[in-house]
Parts: sequence; C-alpha cells; structure tokens
Amino acid sequence: MPKIVVLPHEEIAPEGAVLDASEGESVCDALLRHSIDIDHACEKSCACTTCHVIVREGYDSLAEADELEEDYLDKAWGLEPESRLSCQALVADEDLVIEIPKYTINHARE
Repeated sequence: MPKIVVLPHEEIAPEGAVLDASEGESVCDALLRHSIDIDHACEKSCACTTCHVIVREGYDSLAEADELEEDYLDKAWGLEPESRLSCQALVADEDLVIEIPKYTINHARE
C-alpha cells in the first residue's frame, strides 16, 4: 500500500503526517480521509485551485495532468513544475511526498 508523506504545514498539518493511500485514490481523498483538512472549494470537480499541492517525491508515478487541470494550475499560488491539483492526482504504486503550499486562492473562505 503506497504512503503519502505530508510535509509540515503551519495550519493544516503542523507536525506533518504519513498516511496510507490506496492505488487509484486521489491525493485529496486520502488527505481528507486522514483528517488533513486541505481546501477543496469546488468539491473535487477540477474547477478551482484550492487543493493545489507540490509533489516533492514520486511525481513521475502520477498520470499526466490533463488540459483542464493544467489550465487551473496556471492560476495557483506558488506554482512549481511538480504542482498538481490533489483532487486530480491519483495515487499509483509509489510513495509520494507532498507539500501543501502556504497560501491558497479560496475566495469562498477569504
């Protein structure tokens, strides 16, 4: 069973976390299932950027982002080459190390 290592985030995961994930499960679903309360304002429908994560290790194990995800990622705060929307990134057979950016563009919460 693959693991997701969440690097420490001041508000969401101050101590960081190591979670079990299922192959085919979205990174967002795995985080939420383990009480890592990542924003997901569009209810995981690939219509915002609030669940943006940076995949520090294991990026190549993920399927490529489609055009819609890429379009939304262009609007994300702190975009990096290894950025993904966690609602669209499906866990494969490799462990992942992810970083949740410090800021998010969540107009519903601001």
